[in-house]
Amino acid sequence: MNSASERKLKKLLEIFIVSTRLGLTSFGGPIAHLGYFHQDYVRRKKWIDEESYADLVALSQFLPGPASSQVGIGIGVMRGGVLGGIVSFIGFTLPSVLVLILFASLLHTFDLSNAGWIHGLKIVAVVVVAHAILGMAKQLTPDMQRKTIALIALVTTLLIPSTYTQIAVILMAALIGFFIYRRTVISDQSISISRFPISKRLGCLSLILFFGLLILLPILRETVNSHWIALFDSFYRSGSLVFGDGHVVLPLLEQEFVPTGWLSEEQFLAGYGATQAVPGPLFTFAAYIGAVTNGWIGGIIATIAIFLPAFLLILGALPFWDSLRSNPNIRSALMGVNASVVGILFSALYHPIWTTSILTTADFILAAFLFGMLVFWKLPPWTVVLAGALGGTFIGYF
Repeated sequence: MNSASERKLKKLLEIFIVSTRLGLTSFGGPIAHLGYFHQDYVRRKKWIDEESYADLVALSQFLPGPASSQVGIGIGVMRGGVLGGIVSFIGFTLPSVLVLILFASLLHTFDLSNAGWIHGLKIVAVVVVAHAILGMAKQLTPDMQRKTIALIALVTTLLIPSTYTQIAVILMAALIGFFIYRRTVISDQSISISRFPISKRLGCLSLILFFGLLILLPILRETVNSHWIALFDSFYRSGSLVFGDGHVVLPLLEQEFVPTGWLSEEQFLAGYGATQAVPGPLFTFAAYIGAVTNGWIGGIIATIAIFLPAFLLILGALPFWDSLRSNPNIRSALMGVNASVVGILFSALYHPIWTTSILTTADFILAAFLFGMLVFWKLPPWTVVLAGALGGTFIGYF
């Protein structure tokens, strides 16, 4: 094996280790995941800068599928090409998939979703997200105009809580940013170039495959009497048509599988409870449904099917992203978009993360202590996660 291959293998192994650690510790849903990603990929590893990270988050908000998983895939692609994206996805997703396939019934039996340590991990998510947003706000809203855009985005998304509201807010922020900053952004201004190591040809092929499967799978389902094609189609379609986090996909999955008798309402709710008790993306709920209906093979196929649209879309969009964001007009719009992302994340920090995690004075005290560990004492994130779990367990006794 030559030195170039060894370096590539070493880089892929590093991506897998970091993403797996995140997959084991990232509780709290997609917005919390973005906070954990920011902590590891931006602050600690410095694989991506603040501006590129915010751009990637904004791009993922536009695309259907799990936004946090798409951000993780995008960072993996930047670091190690297409293989890096695949490895990053596997590392982040595999822990929760295995837990849901093997232990969903056990989690439901003992009702671990209500355990004190789970509540402590939710409080950790509050701290991690708050830290990430404060860092992004300092970088992305330096002037009064962008602070105002962020505030308007925060208020709007709280008053009208909807994924479509978020998309509308981002579009409006892009328009406002274009008109405010188009005369101040010049073409030779320095900008960090991400240089995603994938070709535009591969991007086009990925987009063609995405739309081709979306059209052909329902046709195959009707013409070929195959249970596996039907299973793959149901999950692929659900993953293709959902904007936002995993909670949004739940009604689609329930409609696909409960009325058809593939699983009961009780089984569906039990799996949802188990999914809340494990780290990683909520889309891995598909692994539980697949395992209930078709064993561990069904769980793996369901996971691939529901995440495949997100993977194809992010691969399709990334090759064109740098050429767009280096354009002065696009960059002026992105200045507004990045400010709106800060506001949207602040909104999500309050609801649902804060409102479902900080329920008592003791919760707030624990959150303040964990924030001090992370920000003031600069302790490793895993120690904050462990302290949060122990603190939540202690609070649960009172």
